[in-house]
Amino acid sequence: MTFETIRAATKRVLVVITVHPLYVAIAKRVLPPIDRAMYALTGGRIFSMTFFSGLLLTTTGRKTGQRRSVPLLYVEHRGLKYVIGSNFGQRRHPVWTLNLIATPEAVISVKGRRIPVKARLLDGDERALIWPVLTAAWPAFDHYTDRTGRTLRVFELTELPD
Repeated sequence: MTFETIRAATKRVLVVITVHPLYVAIAKRVLPPIDRAMYALTGGRIFSMTFFSGLLLTTTGRKTGQRRSVPLLYVEHRGLKYVIGSNFGQRRHPVWTLNLIATPEAVISVKGRRIPVKARLLDGDERALIWPVLTAAWPAFDHYTDRTGRTLRVFELTELPD
């Protein structure tokens, strides 16, 4: 059995688990602090869902001006990184998406490397073109959309010079 076979099987099981309401109720409270701690301890090399790509996104709070960090899954495609405001399939958009809309300059930490980025909210045709790539990486995004009835926000992250 290859790593890719194990990864595909694990992804199918995780999608079934992560769309369950009980998982959502627990995970939204438990996973972010665990992921932040894992990032701090491992220099960003370990993420709670080790079969997927994770980053730590640091935004500027739109009301407070304070820096806020949130661990997220991301999808890399054609040299760009994409983050999705799924909020564990909850009805409201995550706060970090509001922060990025207000102040698109942010910092991501990927495998211990801090990278300044500019976020761009995708909509219309641009969003429609990338959506199949995102759901291929994490099929639960379609489940979250169906459950919430909202359009999940998708941001394209472009690296800025230091």
